[in-house]
Amino acid sequence: MNKEDPIIIVGAGLAGLTSAAYLSREGCNVQLLEQSDICGGLITSFSHDGFVFDTGARSIENSGVVKPLLKDLGIEIELLDSKVSLGIEKDILSMSGSEDIKKYKALLISKFPENINDIDKIFKVIKKITKSMKVIYGFDNPIFKKDFTHDKEYLIHELMPWFGKFILAVMHMNRMNKPINDFLKKYTSNQALIDMISQHFFKQTPTFFALGYFYVYQEYLYPKGGTGELTKKLSEKVIENGAKIKKNTLIKYIDPQNKILVDNKGNKYNYSKLIWAADLKNLYSITDFDQLDTKNKLKCLKQKKLFDSNRGGDSVFSLYLGIDKPLSYFEKISHGHFLYTPQSKGLANTNTKELNNILNNFDKLSKEEIIDWANKYCSLNTIEISIPSLRDPQLSPAGKTGLIANIFFEYDLVKKIKDANWYKEFKEIVENKLIEILQSTIYPEIKNKILFQFSFSPLSYNSKVKTSEGAITGWTYERKVPVVHSIQKIPKSVKTAIPDIYQVGQWAYNPAGIPTAILTGWYGADAIMK
Repeated sequence: MNKEDPIIIVGAGLAGLTSAAYLSREGCNVQLLEQSDICGGLITSFSHDGFVFDTGARSIENSGVVKPLLKDLGIEIELLDSKVSLGIEKDILSMSGSEDIKKYKALLISKFPENINDIDKIFKVIKKITKSMKVIYGFDNPIFKKDFTHDKEYLIHELMPWFGKFILAVMHMNRMNKPINDFLKKYTSNQALIDMISQHFFKQTPTFFALGYFYVYQEYLYPKGGTGELTKKLSEKVIENGAKIKKNTLIKYIDPQNKILVDNKGNKYNYSKLIWAADLKNLYSITDFDQLDTKNKLKCLKQKKLFDSNRGGDSVFSLYLGIDKPLSYFEKISHGHFLYTPQSKGLANTNTKELNNILNNFDKLSKEEIIDWANKYCSLNTIEISIPSLRDPQLSPAGKTGLIANIFFEYDLVKKIKDANWYKEFKEIVENKLIEILQSTIYPEIKNKILFQFSFSPLSYNSKVKTSEGAITGWTYERKVPVVHSIQKIPKSVKTAIPDIYQVGQWAYNPAGIPTAILTGWYGADAIMK
């Protein structure tokens, strides 16, 4: 391929920016098209009344990827430690080291003393998984090390000893792919105990990925200035390398035979290669397969059918608060990233049978019945709390604190409520319920101290970043995953059924996350450069 041939990348999230950074570094003719007015996708930060908040990820896990990426591209960002706290009712623990896992085990035993043997067995598994996670993610990924094949010292003394352990760890991971709830049921019949361990995670999360978080928590980082600094610096590097970024540009049509894109304003773009760093359902819905030969057309239509029959994973309801209380009040309670469960009862059937009943009988239920369920769901859920200025004090005005409270939330329910014309009312109900929970449990002194409140619902995420079902980490675990989901096959995840089009990002590989977004972005660029 000639370096002057135009390469188009659609989607300036973390994966698209990574692809653009590497292709532009090699002197390729790159144009990055982004539907929003800001680059970063779900890895962005924004300011509101002097407070800085994060849109998506609340921390960034290194996983042997983020730091090596920044070093390889020559990007300087101050990465702060982002320690995690776990809390159940009045008991709160730091999760900053391996010894803290033992304390978490003791906490669960104190809540469920009749299940001490069950808990002991579960934590033996957690110990093995964290050991394997340390092997997989505790080593800098060699793809970011230039010409490592010519570095004998590195090959002999670092890479080869690690690689053997890596293969064994991956084999362990592949054996532990059963959904977390199903796995825990092998060890205990206490649903509340299962919920305390599992409701931190997406529905049907694979066991290795879920329990592996007890290692990942120890790796969390926070860019000074907010998580959006990561994609901001990547954007700057892309431009510095000579690539072009065009924002507020939504692609509406693709002619794969003549290699032409058309945007929402009617502008046309020619490409030699295309990297799609956005929702794959959208890619296959706007591509004109009739232009292709019969063999390729049938192949693409088969892939389209597979994607259309699937759906995005869990979404969240995010409450944003400005609070007239100093950081000193909050830092006595927890770290800046805090997973808090107000009650040890657990969700039980609240987010399964009860939710499904509401979805299936929505038109037959009263508004009050749906609100009652929502209040119960919020009360029993695990709340992910993020306080940006506990990591970087400059992110809130002096004497004040910004706080984000997330809970998983069902897109389909919120969509039905919007269609029934009480979406705004419902958002306010959930906001106020979450505030009530925080005030009555962990933060009693914030009562009458709230300066402002607003929220993002699953519909907000769907609208802002054009992600199916408002998903924040790609495809759901509740159905057969329609993309590559084996760590050994990540390089193949970037291939599509459409000639000269590649896919990267949260929809290209499962399970999705920040490290895999970067990796798919790198492999997408590599596939074109090869």
